[in-house]
Amino acid sequence: MSETRSEKKQKPEEQEKTSRTPRWVQVRLFPILIRVLLIVLLAGLSLVVGLMVGYGVIGDGSPQDALKPETWTHIIDLVTQDTE
Repeated sequence: MSETRSEKKQKPEEQEKTSRTPRWVQVRLFPILIRVLLIVLLAGLSLVVGLMVGYGVIGDGSPQDALKPETWTHIIDLVTQDTE
């Protein structure tokens, strides 16, 4: 019984019209595709920054060396080498 007096006095047709009209329409400033691309871009950027900080600051290497393919082939070789 949350109807007000003005809603009770309206005809059923008018009640349906007023209840169906949207009160507030949200307009997206950034479409969903742009949001997803932005999140992927920021995740990639944070990955690169994390690699550089981990390799250059925490480790003893140069931060730019973390982005070189030779560094990663060396790391993969160390991990996958035989333990004989």
